Amino acid sequence: MGSSSCGAMDDFFKQCEQSGDAAYAALKSLLEKLEDPSTRTEARIFLSNLQKRFENEAASEQCFHAFHFRIHDILLGGYQGYQRRKKLTMMVIPSIFVPEDWSFTFYEGLNRHPNSIFKDKTVAELGCGNGWISIALAENWSPLKVYGLDINPRAVKVAKINLYLNALDENGQPIYDGEKKTLLDRVEFHESDLLSYCRDHKIELERIVGCIPQILNPNPEAMSKMITENASEEFLYSLSNYCALQGFVEDQFGLGLIARAVEEGISVIKPLGIMIFNMGGRPGQGVCKRLFERRGFRVTKLWQTKVIQASDTDISALVEIEKNSPHRFEFFMGLGGDQPICARTAWAYGKAGGCISHALSVYSCQLRQPNHVKVIFDFINNGFQEVSNPLDLTFDDDSVADEKIPFLAYLASVLKESSFLPYEPPAGSTRLRNLIAGFMKTYHHIPLNTDNVVVFPSRAVAIENALRLFSPRLVIVDEHLTRHLPKLWLTSLAIEAGCDVEPSEAAVTVIEAPRQSDLMIELIKKLKPQVVVTGMAQFEAVTSSAFEHLLDTTREIGSLLFLDISDHFELSSLPGSNGVLKYLAGNILPSHAAIICGLVKNQVYSDLEVAFIISEEESIYKALSKTVELLEGHTALFSQYYYGCLFYELLGFKLADRHPPAQRECEKARTVEMIGFTSSAISALNTGELSVSGLQNSSVIHMDVDQSFLQIPAPIKAAIFESFARQKLAESEIDVNIGIRQFIKNNYGFPTDGCIEVIYGDSPLALFNKMVLCCILEGGNLCFPAGSNGNYVSAAKFVNANVLDIPTQSEVGFKLTEKVLTSFLGTVKNPWVYLSGPTVNPTGSLYSNEEMRGILSVCAKFGARVLIDASFSGLEFLTEGWDMWNLWDSLSKLNSRCNPSFCVSLLGGLSFEMLTGGLTFGFLVLNQPHLIDAFYSFPGLSKPHSTVKYAIKKLLGLREQKAENLLEAVAGQKKILSCRFNRLNEVICLRFQISEPLGFLIFFISNYGIIFRLKKFETSIIID
Repeated sequence: MGSSSCGAMDDFFKQCEQSGDAAYAALKSLLEKLEDPSTRTEARIFLSNLQKRFENEAASEQCFHAFHFRIHDILLGGYQGYQRRKKLTMMVIPSIFVPEDWSFTFYEGLNRHPNSIFKDKTVAELGCGNGWISIALAENWSPLKVYGLDINPRAVKVAKINLYLNALDENGQPIYDGEKKTLLDRVEFHESDLLSYCRDHKIELERIVGCIPQILNPNPEAMSKMITENASEEFLYSLSNYCALQGFVEDQFGLGLIARAVEEGISVIKPLGIMIFNMGGRPGQGVCKRLFERRGFRVTKLWQTKVIQASDTDISALVEIEKNSPHRFEFFMGLGGDQPICARTAWAYGKAGGCISHALSVYSCQLRQPNHVKVIFDFINNGFQEVSNPLDLTFDDDSVADEKIPFLAYLASVLKESSFLPYEPPAGSTRLRNLIAGFMKTYHHIPLNTDNVVVFPSRAVAIENALRLFSPRLVIVDEHLTRHLPKLWLTSLAIEAGCDVEPSEAAVTVIEAPRQSDLMIELIKKLKPQVVVTGMAQFEAVTSSAFEHLLDTTREIGSLLFLDISDHFELSSLPGSNGVLKYLAGNILPSHAAIICGLVKNQVYSDLEVAFIISEEESIYKALSKTVELLEGHTALFSQYYYGCLFYELLGFKLADRHPPAQRECEKARTVEMIGFTSSAISALNTGELSVSGLQNSSVIHMDVDQSFLQIPAPIKAAIFESFARQKLAESEIDVNIGIRQFIKNNYGFPTDGCIEVIYGDSPLALFNKMVLCCILEGGNLCFPAGSNGNYVSAAKFVNANVLDIPTQSEVGFKLTEKVLTSFLGTVKNPWVYLSGPTVNPTGSLYSNEEMRGILSVCAKFGARVLIDASFSGLEFLTEGWDMWNLWDSLSKLNSRCNPSFCVSLLGGLSFEMLTGGLTFGFLVLNQPHLIDAFYSFPGLSKPHSTVKYAIKKLLGLREQKAENLLEAVAGQKKILSCRFNRLNEVICLRFQISEPLGFLIFFISNYGIIFRLKKFETSIIID
């Protein structure tokens, strides 16, 4: 060694011995020379000479204490690299993690994988420290590229020095492998907070490995410091031992940093990629494994051992967690202990001089449905991080995972991409009906089109709505299908009057019949019903003969046939034999027959139902489409999305049908005329203000439906997604009763104590129609103020209710007044008064407390039953001078001295109040026992699914807590509505005379073409 070299080395040592920071500065200068090709050889030789000064372990340790660095060898055992080296030469400094049992065990776990796992792959190591695992990985398996990443800037600099130490020989010459590459070609080191470097540079990874801290810092404030290379050595070293809170549920176990690494990894890993993590067993093996499984990974344990707990790691944070939760961490007394001890015991044992250990496992993890899971986490990472903790993709059954994960991905994409949920026709989601028709065509060779399919909330609702459309005198119904039919139908004995007596249209008598076809046919022949609703026994459903016999018999008698195939319809890529569908593959469905199918056979939700009716008779399927609109509104949108995903998964991989459909035989001539629609149904369907069908322009905003097209606030989207992302919802998590009662009390001052019943439905409209049936049952007259919602009026007329109009005046915003109401009710027997409020249809005016007190006083005087409909209220934007309702005071006085038949019921929803978009939910408050009993005599109510109730409860909680993001979103929408009203007024004031609205009319206005339907006139207006 020359004198100049000796002098340079002496100067180097003098600088290093000053302090750790000075040593780092000297090494940083050395790295600059290594990175410069012109000085690289000289710098590498300098490192070789430096190492020779401290060749044994004792000298190396002395160097570490005296000069704040050391160079040592890591022995790789029987490892044979391409240069047959059995060791790596590594430098460490005090401010970075020193390789120990933790990292050696991790490397052993990597070794458990086959050699091909890293070959030619793009790999990232998280928390690379001094880089030895990244370098060893590149030495051993020849990956395409290894990115060593660490948040500690000093660790990255030292890792780069170590890369040159092993990529160049002692003379500074490159060491080439069999592919003529050096470690410099295969390895890069970068300062990075977990995978931020890869995300920022759009690097897709095939393998991610990580050995990451798993204990919360006992001093959280220390972790808030800025991480720079000039930070203290103690702080930088603590990054290797401790992690800060990351906002994940796993924080409570000290695993929050790994949880964040996994979620970041999902975004950058390729679909078939693998993640391998070192997991300390302190939280318990189940907790460690679940961290990955609930994020959609399949987990394989590669290796497990025990290691001594590092003496410089403070586990007091774990003791504190145990103190505040029921969880117990797992430690062991020494390496030989078999019985786990908790963190508190381990802390005490360690303080007393004992040696504690913990399990250490290496997990290999691969996404079970990578493309879908990536979509889910892309949604979560775009402003919905709060739903990461409730997300649970853990599945014991692959069939459940195969169903739920694609749906969550679809739901995530819809919520992310749509500011508001698109309009769907009342007959059902166009996508779902297309998919049902496609499934029938692809798997059963039945050439249906979308119009042939009408969607209903459930099989029971489909059957009841179909019967109300025809209102037959006598119906024979399969005994398995009568449970949800009105009790009056099941107890009526009108048949005893004889066949020649024409009962009223509302009188329906249902006769229960056995499902076996020969017995059913015998009853049909004897009783000659107008409608038959039946399923088929399993042994008869395999062939089409029983179905054909039913078709022939009902055709001869003149009966309509609704055949239920729910029990035999399989959502499968290999559906079983189905005689009914075999028949339809070769024959057009006769006009007197329709197919009913309830979809409940999913793997995840036994109570999530959607039903559809198939008809090839145009008059019937069109009438059914309008019937579901009048009586139900819409089938729950997210239920339709769910089954749409199931159908899509069965069709998405199929090629387009390469064979033309077979020619089908036409129906046989009918011998007897069939029953037609009721006159009340025909009148309601022909004159009702129903939604405009057949519009193809997706930019048209439908003001012809009671649906919000305002933007859905982020908290609503989060609640919707979370409701499906959760598993095994507890009853307490879906009990909305307390929240709804508080909502009713706060918003309307309506009494919710005492003997009241709160009933929930899929929509306010479904609940309203049950109340109409109660009115009919009591022989009441349903009184609507002129200008009331047209759909509600038409729905009442559809079921043949006695509907009366109460005069109102445009000068007072179409409000009811005491004077007019007194005059009107004086002429009406058994009045039922419908009242939209606080927001008035159609103007958006608001009833004041005083006005309501007067109206209710008049109704009490005449013993009227009052139904207040608050479902169109909630977005009032011009409320200056208007006081919130407080009905309790008025009702408490009236109830004590009023006509005993007087009562007030409250109907409401949340879709306008909280902009819930496609999340529809209705509630009805009843407070008279007789009325409650009457309501429950009509059991076929479409009720909200548990996921809907979960989301609603969460949103009610946010509202009660006055969550800023939710309240700000609603306030912002009100401001938009006010602005749009002013613009609309300017545009149309020359052509129409409109009243000043306070909340309702403008609710449907958007920056698109708008269709108005005002009486008989229809026009389109563009608002810029």
